[in-house]
Amino acid sequence: MEYRRMGKTGLELSVLSYGSWVTFHKQIDEAPADELMSIAYDAGINFFDNAEVYALGESEKLMGRILKNKNWDRTSYTVSSKAFFGWRGKENKPNQTGLSRKHLVEACHEALQRLQLDYLDLFLCHRPDKGVPMEEVVWTMNTLIQQGKILYWGTSEWSAAEIMEAHRVASLLHLIGPSVEQPQYNLLERDKMEAEFTNIFRTVGMGTTIWSPLASGLLSGKYNDGVPEGSRFALEGFGWLKERWMVEDKLQKVRQLAEVANELGTAQSTLAIAWCIKNPDVTTAILGATKKEQLQENLKALDVLPALTPEVMQKIDAIMQTKPRQAEY
Repeated sequence: MEYRRMGKTGLELSVLSYGSWVTFHKQIDEAPADELMSIAYDAGINFFDNAEVYALGESEKLMGRILKNKNWDRTSYTVSSKAFFGWRGKENKPNQTGLSRKHLVEACHEALQRLQLDYLDLFLCHRPDKGVPMEEVVWTMNTLIQQGKILYWGTSEWSAAEIMEAHRVASLLHLIGPSVEQPQYNLLERDKMEAEFTNIFRTVGMGTTIWSPLASGLLSGKYNDGVPEGSRFALEGFGWLKERWMVEDKLQKVRQLAEVANELGTAQSTLAIAWCIKNPDVTTAILGATKKEQLQENLKALDVLPALTPEVMQKIDAIMQTKPRQAEY
């Protein structure tokens, strides 16, 4: 396993990590989740991603039970949670969502209870909240750090301007600013990482915990001929994912990508993950495999990295046609 510093912090994260969005409680239950986390940990993965909204809190409870039963050395792994959407779904009332001091503090306490942990390594603002002053958000996260409840705080799906505003406020008030962002990044979604965040990486130096390196499985090629039963796009309530990705133009590109994977002698999913972590601004790419065989194949991405020569990268760009104009390798 390779480990990378999270931005300008001293924290080292495995370049491949494991997350529970969609999978835990919705696609897999205790036994397979236990097996997958064990495979990940034994392979050197030291970061596990979660959030209050995943399966409305049940995902964190499931991960918490597994971590407690494993009895792994707490200093050997890192865990994240994210707050914004709440966990009560349609039952959410005022102050049970967003980034107010009240919700962030209570969400942190609830996440610790569900995960059965004394502290969170990472605590992220799952979305920006335009209704809450940035000073309130930064002060709250700084307080949680001082209390020892979280070690680092960050953002997810924030714009470059919002991240820089948080750093401006933190600097002005002599507080700790966000040190990590969790954006989507894959061969079909590149603008934020390769264009919008370029200056952020060079100035405040944010780390990145990438979600959906396989574009919800589309880049694996498993949807090339339709939607398999039991897959993510077939789940009730995730029709929006299917509508976003099951577009013929995207599918055509993914089918062509299979030719490059075949030439390299690797699975299409492994190639896509390797391409993602090829970017040095990626601290870690979160895997969401639901089967043992999938996870073991995903982990081979590290072996594929050396094969991604400039010529191969250019070939991939020619197929995908998604490279931002201002981006350069």
